[in-house]
Amino acid sequence: MLTHRQLAGQRAEELAAEFLRAQGCEILERNYRRRLGELDLIARERGVLVIAEVRTRASAEFGGAAASVDRRKQRRIARAAQQLLQQRRDLARLPVRFDVLIVSGPEGPAPRIEWIRHAFEFA
Repeated sequence: MLTHRQLAGQRAEELAAEFLRAQGCEILERNYRRRLGELDLIARERGVLVIAEVRTRASAEFGGAAASVDRRKQRRIARAAQQLLQQRRDLARLPVRFDVLIVSGPEGPAPRIEWIRHAFEFA
C-alpha cells in the first residue's frame, strides 16, 4: 500500500507527463530505474532529449522543490542518464537537456506546474 506522499508523487509525475505532452514533447519513458539513480521522465522535444526530474513539496520551506535538486541529486540523475545513453544508442545521438518540473498542489483542484529548462548541466 502506498503512502500519502507516494501517491502525491505519482500524481505529480502523471501531471508533469501530461504537461510535457501538451507542450509538444513525446514521452519516451517514465521511471527509468537503475542502481545508480532514477530518471522520472525521458522525453524528446524537437530533436532534444529531455531528462526531467519531477519534484513536489507540501511547502516552500527550506527552498522549496527546486532547491531539493541539489548537487548530489544532480549527480545521480547524470549517472542514470549515462546508463540510459549507453543502452539506447538511438538516444545517444541527441543533445541532452536536464529539466526540473515543479508540481504544486498535485492533489488539489488546480495544480500548478513550473518548468525549469536547462536546470543543470551534464556533469
